[in-house]
Amino acid sequence: MTEASALLRLQQIDIELLRNASALQKLPQQARLKTIDLAKRKVTVEHKKITGQRKDVEIDIVDLKADISHYAQVRERVLADADSRSLTHREARDVEDQLTHLAKVTEKCEHQMGTLDERLERLQLAENNAKLTAERLDAERAATEKSFEDDSKEIRARILELNAEREACAAEVSEDVMARYESARKRFGGLAVESLAGNVPTTCRVKLQPSLYHDLSHGSEITECPYCHRILVTAGAEGSEA
Repeated sequence: MTEASALLRLQQIDIELLRNASALQKLPQQARLKTIDLAKRKVTVEHKKITGQRKDVEIDIVDLKADISHYAQVRERVLADADSRSLTHREARDVEDQLTHLAKVTEKCEHQMGTLDERLERLQLAENNAKLTAERLDAERAATEKSFEDDSKEIRARILELNAEREACAAEVSEDVMARYESARKRFGGLAVESLAGNVPTTCRVKLQPSLYHDLSHGSEITECPYCHRILVTAGAEGSEA
């Protein structure tokens, strides 16, 4: 294989690789995988948020239980002190006021405890639902990936074949020409190389003047199109002028 023919084949391979890559992207599983990943990210963020709220509520419950226990201990000490001695009328009123205050703050804590227990139950349910949703999305992703693997098997096999052939073709092209090709491929959206059909470049289709055609056809077989500046393969052009 000559360098010129290897270069032309290289472009054909790269175009086919692009088409196969596009075909992979167009498989419905690809869009579904993106949707699943987006949903999983949202669920993960929500799950983390709910878990944080649930832990905060559990801390508040522990604190309230500690307060209720403290008020109960204080009440026991007040009652024990009152039973241990005779109280004046004023002392008895003070004890009654203390017990009333302790009853009120304890009742307030117990009410808050009920509210927190309800909130904790809701958060635990939401946390569990988020976990189940994440697990369902993981299972759906695995099934979608399996479906994609099955449906894309032939395309992926062809890509492997093309990549192997590309390496072989690239080995036939000099480093300088390869660098020019890669640069032109980016510049021209994949259509970096053209050949001659008579005296007309196959891509830009601008007819060469006879003198220019003569010079190109008698020069290097890999040159540059004077009009579009793509790589121009002139191999076989001599004697084919239209």
